[in-house]
Amino acid sequence: MVEQNPAVLDQVLRALADPTRRDMLRRLAAHERSVGELAEPLDMSLAAASKHIQVLERAGLVEREIQGRTHVCRLSPQPLAHVAEWLRLYEKFWNKHLDALAALLEAEDRAAKKPRKKKSAR
Repeated sequence: MVEQNPAVLDQVLRALADPTRRDMLRRLAAHERSVGELAEPLDMSLAAASKHIQVLERAGLVEREIQGRTHVCRLSPQPLAHVAEWLRLYEKFWNKHLDALAALLEAEDRAAKKPRKKKSAR
């Protein structure tokens, strides 16, 4: 079990709130990349990409290694475990509500399939 630390969770969720940073993480999940490689498909400057990477680093989601003049980034997935655990707290809630919805839909299907009694003509 991952220890719940509200400050860590807040920082990770803040970092994940931006679509640019989520895209960077998605690409880092495949393999490590340089800052330039992260910036290129997003059509942004190295300085702008670096600022996004700094947010990810502060959240603990990215580790950066300097190899000569190249900054190489790699995914550090451990903080995502904090988010996954926090979301699991709500899993029971959603499962309960989704089970109730499924039961309601099944009851409606059964009711719709029952043959209706014909009215007698008098």
